[in-house]
Amino acid sequence: MSLIRVLAVCSGPVGPLIVRGNGPPQTVISGIAKSARSTAEDPVRIGVTTLGLEGDEQADRTVHGGLDKAVYVYPHQHYAFWRTVRMQAGIQEPLDPGALGENLLVEGLAETGVWIGDRLSVGEVELRVESPRQPCFKFNARMGFDWAVKMMVQSGYTGFYCSVLRAGTIAANDSAQLRAGSREISILQSHQLRNRRRR
Repeated sequence: MSLIRVLAVCSGPVGPLIVRGNGPPQTVISGIAKSARSTAEDPVRIGVTTLGLEGDEQADRTVHGGLDKAVYVYPHQHYAFWRTVRMQAGIQEPLDPGALGENLLVEGLAETGVWIGDRLSVGEVELRVESPRQPCFKFNARMGFDWAVKMMVQSGYTGFYCSVLRAGTIAANDSAQLRAGSREISILQSHQLRNRRRR
């Protein structure tokens, strides 16, 4: 397995998000907008509790937050895909760490090699892999085009949620170790099963 490394640790407060659909634009409250608090250039250590990163907020804990969705991990390799899709949609703004709502932006890890029940040790923290992301309409709004949810479902580039088994601190540049659990179903397989009809 390749080296797993944290590229950025991201968090953010809840705030207004403008959602555009068939009707007039609506404003909803969301915590999807994250920004990097710890980067390779400034690897500040961020506290992690059983409810997630200190200073991070969630508007709807059925979607992100709570014990089983305390930390959202996203593979950096998928950023190239999203940049390309956004450019095709006419959006030129860059995608900075945290743009997809992730708490940990990592390299060396992808949905095909991560299984529910696996344990991820990062810095002082131990995480347990729980589930793939189920994108909602807020992801469309955040990405700036109406088919972003569809693209995440079709690509399987979902990232994954983790619970926190051991609290501590995490910083950018931390290496991580993935330890196998029972290996009954991978994140990608779980995503495909959940979205058979949706796909």
